[in-house]
Amino acid sequence: MDPGAALGIRLAQQDEGALADVYAAYGSGLRSYLSRFVGPDEADDVLQRTMLDVWLSAGRYDTSQRLSTWLFMIAHRRAVDTLRARRHDIVDVDLARDLVGEDGREMAERHADAAEVRVAMNRLPEHERIVLELVYFSGLTHREIADRLDVPQGTVKARASRGTHRLSALIRAVDTYAGAS
Repeated sequence: MDPGAALGIRLAQQDEGALADVYAAYGSGLRSYLSRFVGPDEADDVLQRTMLDVWLSAGRYDTSQRLSTWLFMIAHRRAVDTLRARRHDIVDVDLARDLVGEDGREMAERHADAAEVRVAMNRLPEHERIVLELVYFSGLTHREIADRLDVPQGTVKARASRGTHRLSALIRAVDTYAGAS
């Protein structure tokens, strides 16, 4: 089941606690996404406007679509609005290239996928999550991880293997659920 599905249903029902939970689950990913477009100085303000839009639009959220995709599309629109308001400023060509496409959907979809991977990573047992973070995000070898965690190298390999399989299953379950909706 999509980790955001239950949260999306609560949000669509305008459960006041759902907005805080959305912020807790997706806020850092949305802030990172927005920082790429509007810069870190404005990202928090744009995130707050995004969350306001999320709440104001909550009753119109279609629970058959992925919550993360919907959130990132709203964030994308807020980023574009912010950039348009800067008409006197020069917009970086690389930034404009990132924004092109079918209303930025490709970029929003990539960030939504990354958010779902983060959610799935958080559902892993801590010992597996830590090993996967050290392998994939810190670029450490199994030997370096074994030394850092003070465990045998075989234990690191087993945790990495189990964690990868479990993560894959969690992500497949999300994709299956999203495809069935």
